[in-house]
Amino acid sequence: MRVGLTYDLRSDYLKAGYSLEETAEFDKEDTIDGLERAITAHGHQVDRIGHVKALVERLAKGDRWDLVFNIAEGMRGIAREAQVPALLEAYDIPCTFADAGVLTLCLHKGYTKAVLQAAGVATAPFVVVEREADIARVALPYPLFVKPVAEGTGKGITPRSIVKSEAALKPTVLALLKEHGQPVLVEPYLNGREFTVGLLGSGSSARTVAAMEIHLGDKAEPGLYSLSNKENYEDRVTYTIATDALAREAERVALAAWNALGCRDGGRADLRAGSDGKVYFLEVNPLAGINEKTSDLPIMWRMLGRKYEDLIGIILDEAMGRVKR
Repeated sequence: MRVGLTYDLRSDYLKAGYSLEETAEFDKEDTIDGLERAITAHGHQVDRIGHVKALVERLAKGDRWDLVFNIAEGMRGIAREAQVPALLEAYDIPCTFADAGVLTLCLHKGYTKAVLQAAGVATAPFVVVEREADIARVALPYPLFVKPVAEGTGKGITPRSIVKSEAALKPTVLALLKEHGQPVLVEPYLNGREFTVGLLGSGSSARTVAAMEIHLGDKAEPGLYSLSNKENYEDRVTYTIATDALAREAERVALAAWNALGCRDGGRADLRAGSDGKVYFLEVNPLAGINEKTSDLPIMWRMLGRKYEDLIGIILDEAMGRVKR
């Protein structure tokens, strides 16, 4: 089978003048190399396409693929993760991971939480602040947690994200609005154990991989899984596979969220416990990082004693069910 590979290479964007933070979600060369090796190991031919503009050029030339393994994040807009799948849908070419609609929904954390509230999935109350006047609508107990509504990899999450007083809320939110050019999500700060749950499949075949607990070390920015902590995880963060009752509840909530949102093939959900001892959904990543050594889903897979090639094989198998024969 001919498998196209779509991705955003961080070095390309850095050369174009984008900052380290702007490109935090993008992949390095070793991710693409490792993914190609894993796909090839399953007997497929890999064709490296690149980012969305390269895909446009290839499609216009008449190039086609049986399946596209898509890990392109996109650069601009709420629908940036949906750009590649939407193009492929227009050409009737199946791709891995969620479709364009689900990716757009899940990138906006406010929309995601609203859907899950309606579906009865445990998630903390929240307010989406789009402009300064909206700050007056925030009537939630302090401390609060604030972050951009549509970023990943911890972008926009720093120690200032934990807001301890009403006086600190307005300047913090206004700064985020200005810096990221998008709405800000405000919700109660949950101070309990934090988990990321790996997921595979969709619908009735969906299942959890494990609940990996995140432990922040002495060198970490305290109390949050920030961009800085993620980028420097080797010195700041340790991970364990949790199997106790709270971890099992995290898996249950994550799976319910995954199915309610219509995610597929593979990804992660992040959850945290509150002071009441209950687990709450934070966000889902239906286009999760896939670097063999540094991404959370492959990390937990490796901790379970499993091979990276097998993980990629399962994702391929799930997506191949949508390939027309």
